[in-house]
Amino acid sequence: MDKISNHHQLFIDGRWLAPETPASLAVINPANEQVIDRVAAGGPADVDKAVAAARAAFRQWRQTSGAERAGYLRAIARQIEARAGELAALSSRNNGKPLAEAEIDIADAIACWDYYADLAEQLDQRQNAPVTLADPGYQSHTRLEPAGVAALIVPWNFPFVTSAWKVAPALAAGCTVVLKPSEVTPLVELQLGLIAQSVELPAGVLNIVCGSGPDVGAPLTSHPDVDKVSFTGSNRVGEQVMRSAAKQVKSVSLELGGKSPMLVFDDADIESAVEWILGGIFYNCGQMCSATSRLLVQQGIAPRLLARLKAAAEALQLGDAFDDGVQMGPLTSQAQYHSVLGYIERGREAGLQLLTGGGRAVGFAQGYFVEPTIFVDVPTDSPLWREEIFGPVLCVRTFATEEEAIALANDSDFGLAAGIISGDPARAQRVAEQLQAGHIWINSLQVVFAETSWGGFKRSGIGRELGPWGLNAYLEVKHITQPVS
Repeated sequence: MDKISNHHQLFIDGRWLAPETPASLAVINPANEQVIDRVAAGGPADVDKAVAAARAAFRQWRQTSGAERAGYLRAIARQIEARAGELAALSSRNNGKPLAEAEIDIADAIACWDYYADLAEQLDQRQNAPVTLADPGYQSHTRLEPAGVAALIVPWNFPFVTSAWKVAPALAAGCTVVLKPSEVTPLVELQLGLIAQSVELPAGVLNIVCGSGPDVGAPLTSHPDVDKVSFTGSNRVGEQVMRSAAKQVKSVSLELGGKSPMLVFDDADIESAVEWILGGIFYNCGQMCSATSRLLVQQGIAPRLLARLKAAAEALQLGDAFDDGVQMGPLTSQAQYHSVLGYIERGREAGLQLLTGGGRAVGFAQGYFVEPTIFVDVPTDSPLWREEIFGPVLCVRTFATEEEAIALANDSDFGLAAGIISGDPARAQRVAEQLQAGHIWINSLQVVFAETSWGGFKRSGIGRELGPWGLNAYLEVKHITQPVS
């Protein structure tokens, strides 16, 4: 595969520029632990340059119509579509996920760009909407205006798709942006710069600065000319982002961690339940903030379900992203590999019962491969039950009644997502309405649509991405009121 063009430079003000202080980041293929590339690493001076470019471009970009912005967004979507195979392969090579999963990511990104193109056009019709007032002697109308320069910080687990979730609505709203890709998976994100050039997006509207959190992320979130911060990642870093933004009272959106439950009732179809459970915890090697890593099984079905689940987990084919039939790849980084193995070891030391897995995958001399791992009868005060592991580790408990299942599911610091598996539609709906989570699937894999919201309750974050809520995050509301003449 050809190396990325301009990968030793940063994308600022419509051009590829060398960082002010020469530095680079090694990019690792997690399947073989080999360095596959190096990308330019920016610093505070590069952040200043990128924010200045975004600020200058904002003056004109904010004046464009929604229809004009929609044209650029659709052009970007078509460029992604034309290069979908190449982008998916680049993502898999850098992230380690099976190619089929990366192809889903690229398709989701295309749908997101197209969706926000539609919403950008609709903004023109929403402007200057009249407001009905209680006093007929006054009239008022509403304007929706872009928030300004947006700092967008994205994670490494879903390269390119999480960027689409932020960049597309920000540009649709009329904001200009500085995008910080993860230092672990920057390759496919950098392609957005080449795509922006190909569609002749005005200079400065999109800027991309790779680098570490301290060198790029921190200066971005504290920059006085940044008006909006949107961050997806860990709670630890999210709290730092919030503290930094609070000093200047910046608008902040945070999409953070999760410890999501999957509830399986006695009337569930076992084969379907196993498929949905596997997808909820082993997709992307469990590196999902929404991973349904707490499995709650009603007592009557538990023995049969766990026997079938054990066999299915042990049958999963692990391997390189490009291997035929591969169902689960490696963890994306060495740091995450050691973190996940550390949790597994804590479980072993605590005497937790292993149903299957429990260590490095057999047969892999290289790569960050961990066995699909399932612990059963996990105490509710165990760190494995309460903390986000972000890997292929499932914890199981049984329950007797619907009320107990709901109480166990809601007993968490997080509230991002949940799954319900039941043959009784009325019960599934009743339980869904009582779960404290931002997105709930009933008898389904974790399919996410651009039209629905993404975000959670409690420590899972602040605000929502996707849907009209994702656009609203980058808009300010203004009312103009005056006496009737």
